[in-house]
Amino acid sequence: MKRIGLIRVAVVALFTMHCSLLTSYAQSAKTVLDKAAASITAQTGVKANFKMTATSGNTSGTIAIKGKKFYATTPQATVWFDGKTQWTYMKHNDEVNVSNPTEAQLQAINPYNFIHLYKRGYAYTMNTTGNNYVVHLTANSNERKIKELFISVDKKSYQPTQVKLLQGKKWTTFDISNIKKEKLADSQFKFNSKDFPKAEIIDLR
Repeated sequence: MKRIGLIRVAVVALFTMHCSLLTSYAQSAKTVLDKAAASITAQTGVKANFKMTATSGNTSGTIAIKGKKFYATTPQATVWFDGKTQWTYMKHNDEVNVSNPTEAQLQAINPYNFIHLYKRGYAYTMNTTGNNYVVHLTANSNERKIKELFISVDKKSYQPTQVKLLQGKKWTTFDISNIKKEKLADSQFKFNSKDFPKAEIIDLR
């Protein structure tokens, strides 16, 4: 009986240690994301280059962010988001779509939106690959449009180098480079119709 009791104690101890390790592991993954978010958060603004790879096609461009605001340019389109309203100018048909995007729609356009996304509704695990931490986020609820994210973070600078996300059954990957802080005017994140006098405005709100 004493032997059975000792076995039970050992099993409980191992289970407790395992849970403790999982908790600390999740905390360390969140710490990495906290530092990554801090590295690209500046009151004045941040700019970077990106390459996007998706089943719908590939593109590259530049992005400027300031809080929840962003401004992105690619050869196909220009996107402004002032924290509430998004304007998407399609160059091939001189058309501007105006919308109030969801969190998932923002993440599919703005690779940095994970800094507003990861703090709630996701579980964390983390691995290391080369010079990067790779944090894997999985949604806790089926209501989440973004089911999974892989965020690669440079071990030294804590700047994000890649964001890979699953929406529906389709993966989109953003490779990020040349991150630098820069003073950005709030007007940069709003569409100015005077700059596109012939563009057709389509309000989708």
